[in-house]
Amino acid sequence: MADPSAPLLTHIEDEVTSPPLSFDKIFEQSLSGFSFPQFIQIILVGLALSFDSQQIFITVFTDAYPTWHCLDHTICNPSTSDICKLPRSAWEWDGGFKGKSAISEFELECSSSFLRGLPTSAFYMGSIVGGVFMALIPDSFLGRKKLLFFSTLAMSLTGISIFFSSNLWTYALLKFVIGFARSQTGTYAINLISERVSTKWRPRATMIPFTLFVLGFMSLSGIAYLVRHASWRVLYLCTSVPAAIHSVFIYFFALESPRWLHVQGKNQEAIEVLKRLSPTNRGYLESVSSRLHSKEQPPSSSIKDLFIRKWAFRRIVVVMIIMFGLGMMYYGVPLAVRDIKVNIYLSEALNAVVELPTFVITPILLERFNRRSSVIVNCLLGGALGMLCFVMTTFGRTNIAFALELGSFFCARIGFNLMAVYMIEMFPTCVRNFATTMLRQALVLGGASCPIIASVGRNVPSISFAVFGFVVAGLGLFAFLLPETKGSSLCDTMDAQEQSDQALKSSPSC
Repeated sequence: MADPSAPLLTHIEDEVTSPPLSFDKIFEQSLSGFSFPQFIQIILVGLALSFDSQQIFITVFTDAYPTWHCLDHTICNPSTSDICKLPRSAWEWDGGFKGKSAISEFELECSSSFLRGLPTSAFYMGSIVGGVFMALIPDSFLGRKKLLFFSTLAMSLTGISIFFSSNLWTYALLKFVIGFARSQTGTYAINLISERVSTKWRPRATMIPFTLFVLGFMSLSGIAYLVRHASWRVLYLCTSVPAAIHSVFIYFFALESPRWLHVQGKNQEAIEVLKRLSPTNRGYLESVSSRLHSKEQPPSSSIKDLFIRKWAFRRIVVVMIIMFGLGMMYYGVPLAVRDIKVNIYLSEALNAVVELPTFVITPILLERFNRRSSVIVNCLLGGALGMLCFVMTTFGRTNIAFALELGSFFCARIGFNLMAVYMIEMFPTCVRNFATTMLRQALVLGGASCPIIASVGRNVPSISFAVFGFVVAGLGLFAFLLPETKGSSLCDTMDAQEQSDQALKSSPSC
């Protein structure tokens, strides 16, 4: 008679003798498809960028210069009079409500441009300082999910507190805190999303949060219109309260990055996350979980590795150079469009709309072409369009110049999208937050140089377009120094990334 225990013993022996599997293979196999839970998780995390974009652009409405009308027409004419040279009794704000804007409430209508722009400047200063400070937080600290939660919560609570600000200096201080808190929201969200999808779906998945960013900006205009007759503080409430509620949803419902959990040695937690992301592969995950490599000690994630390893340092420098050029064009082109002599409101609206198609085109480029060649060709094309815009403006071809301006801005946005995915694939999980932060800091620094260059256009019309085009085309050529990463899986440690770079590109796994 056959031994009834034989099948059980054979199964146990198979588990013992079966070779261990790498986490990367389990990850790619279990998430080979794109499930509905994954889509919900991407939307949940990506919404953080919608609220982030609202805080970036909210001062366009809250700090706008309100309209006014004359009370004493004997000495006042709205079309010719200087409000600062009229007695206060001779004019009034439209609607008779001084709280419609921070400018009117804090009586800044005749103050210097420095004071009027102080809240916005404080916000960007906070973003720069916060970006540097939070970049120093080790990737092993808290995790992707909790860092995103604290970032969005601090941003939203500070936004709510602006409702109670009593003077300009308190308002500017709170704007600095908002900028500081949200400085890495995009980095945390993009990394969390990219580390929860397979290599096949990464290009498409990472475009979803960028789309939500633009939609958040577009929704801000609608919200501002609905509360246009209320205090400017109400707009902060209307955007910050939903953001606070969303941060609570992140804490309770968002899943941690399985790759980050694996790097920290929490393999069972990583497997549980994969089960929730891909319920149809639960059986597969349960059968292979025992064959997963165990980590005795979480690997070091010291940021200094990016500077002492030559290949990593070279990549950081090259990426920052490219992003500096793209930042100049992305932020500078809309600023310099006034030199083309077109309707400023129409041009800014079209610049916002033209971003949406880039989120459809970018995944196509990532799936069909190499990363490196896509970046180089895009930068050269964007640079050529910028220089042609200068030429057409010189010859008075305004309509053609405006079309070229939209094209150069379009290329700048695609370039940023390409580099965002490229950057994620070039650096391992243990230092990816810091590396992505440096990308965004270079983008901001490029944007910070734009007002100086754009101001040159007042003396030499549209010369700034030529400068932006020349810079982005020249700096884009540095992509030749970067490795090709198309089809490669994400690595988790510096050693694994180094081994992957030395291996043949025909093997996509780390």
